[in-house]
Amino acid sequence: MATDDGTLIRLLVAGDLPAVHHALAGMSGAATAVSLLVAALTRPAAGTPDELLAAAARLARSTRDRQLVAITAAHLGGDHDRVAALVRDHLVDHPGSLLAAWLASQQPPTRPAPTQPATQPSRTAPTPAPSPRRDHV
Repeated sequence: MATDDGTLIRLLVAGDLPAVHHALAGMSGAATAVSLLVAALTRPAAGTPDELLAAAARLARSTRDRQLVAITAAHLGGDHDRVAALVRDHLVDHPGSLLAAWLASQQPPTRPAPTQPATQPSRTAPTPAPSPRRDHV
């Protein structure tokens, strides 16, 4: 049974690595840029991630595929800021790109800058001012 790129990506997103590796093994000779990217991400026995990325870059004919190669390379290189920027740009033109969305979700969470707590008004009633003292004689 032939596995298309969409099915391969869905298997990856589902976390079914044995099924991904089985599908990749069945694609011998019919590799696509996307299948090579999935192979680079899952590190099956055939090839190093760098070799697989280079092969994917050679096969990438469309802008979409070339962008996915760049996103995957940044992800594998640990360049989280670049992944986030490239994914945002990619999803503008390809909002249904499951692989790009999955790669973005694999990044470590960003931590917002610490903020100062807002000052709260005192909840106690103010102390009344002392009244002037009058001595009656």
